[in-house]
Amino acid sequence: MSTSQAVIITGGGTGIGRSVARAFAARGSSVLIVGRSAEPLAETAEGHAGIRTLTADITKPDAPTTIVDAALDEFGRVDVLVNNAGTGGFGALPELDPGTVGAQFDTNLLAPVFLTQRAVSALSETGGTVVNVSTAGSLGLRSWPGNAIYGASKVALDFLTRSWAVELAPQGIRVVGIAPGIVDTGVGVRAGMSQEVYDGFLAQMKSQIPSKRVGTPEEIAWWIVQLSQPEAAYVNGAVLAVDGALSIT
Repeated sequence: MSTSQAVIITGGGTGIGRSVARAFAARGSSVLIVGRSAEPLAETAEGHAGIRTLTADITKPDAPTTIVDAALDEFGRVDVLVNNAGTGGFGALPELDPGTVGAQFDTNLLAPVFLTQRAVSALSETGGTVVNVSTAGSLGLRSWPGNAIYGASKVALDFLTRSWAVELAPQGIRVVGIAPGIVDTGVGVRAGMSQEVYDGFLAQMKSQIPSKRVGTPEEIAWWIVQLSQPEAAYVNGAVLAVDGALSIT
């Protein structure tokens, strides 16, 4: 079934964001993908007439207005906002520096706050949906030594998901979260790992996942699209783990 929606996706140039954009476009939706680099955005959009691109740094003060205005100018409405862009940085507490910590919170937490804030008016007109992309690695009472800042930013995002769901429900806006587990997005290679090291990491994690495999970006995209549809209207404030049961072991 084709469902035409106007969708904003941050971090749309690679990985999960790319798959989400293409999945929405395949349903006939109009999609604005946002990222810092024009080339990967163009690669995402290639061959998909419904995808438009916007090169922008979502952490900049003027980014929320730039992004929402671009979507309204292009599509005349906003039905779905996918806060997908994220950044990480391993390091134990003694190794942390303000730049590394600030970059993660700016991208993973503050950018979604102010982009969602700017999009509320448009989303209220359509009875829209906000999807916050979190991580299964920080669910429940789990710890994440060496990756605590990234995990903390995502825990905070989950709290925002629940809180905004209640705050924005009177305006007809739903807020939901997706918490992916280990997904083969190629992010390790883009971060500087060799393909061999990255493949080794995925193989190691595969052995720990009850489902005995890692996920694909397309699987995460499927859930994001489904949760954004009218048929999912009674789901609000939930953060769904899509991780092969790893987070409950």
